[in-house]
Formats: sequence, C-alpha cells, structure tokens
Amino acid sequence: MNALQMARTAYSNTAAPIRTPRGTEYEAFARITHRLRQTAQDKKRSYSAYVKALYDNRRLWTLLASNVAESDNQLPKELRAQIFYLAQFTAKHTSDILARKADEMPLIDINTAIMRGLQREGQ
Repeated sequence: MNALQMARTAYSNTAAPIRTPRGTEYEAFARITHRLRQTAQDKKRSYSAYVKALYDNRRLWTLLASNVAESDNQLPKELRAQIFYLAQFTAKHTSDILARKADEMPLIDINTAIMRGLQREGQ
C-alpha cells in the first residue's frame, strides 16, 4: 500500500456522520418500526419475520426499561416512569398479539410518537 492509499484509508472514516445517543435511539426505533410495519402487511405468508420484528421491538423496550431503572439515569423521574410503563405495555401487548388477541398498531403508534419526540428534542 502506498502513502496515498494509506492516507485515504486513515482519513476515510472521518467522513462518517457522528451519531448522538438520541440519534442512535431514533435510528433503532425507525428500523424496528419499519420492519414491524412491513412484516405486519405480509404476516400470513411470513409469520416468522413478523414474530422476529415483534421480538426485536420488545427487546428494544426491555433495554430502555433496564436503562431507566438504573439509579444513575439522568432523565427526570416522571419520564423514566413513563418509559418503564410503556415497556411493560409493550411486553404485555406483544404477548396479546402472539395470542391473536390484539394487533400491532398500538406498538407502531407508540414507537412513532417516541421517534417524533426524539426528532423534536434533537433539533
């Protein structure tokens, strides 16, 4: 590798955008919500992909719940409680979906509202 190629390689990663924690959270919600929407449209033909999207959504919310339960979490207590409640709701509602007692729309609506909030606060 010559010096020019080495220089290009060394500095090529600096062109990547710097992602904030809020941006990372937004991206996670956007990806999972998109997959949930997409797989819900074709759940009869690809039920396993739908279940995987539900699982990933529940996993995201479980991660958020464990994060807000930490004593050193800097979010206001009321917001932490609301996030924890939404995580509990998501777990219960996902179980209801899998038992064919509910559909995914409330989960998509909650995720979309969270994404709007993350976008608004990031501006």
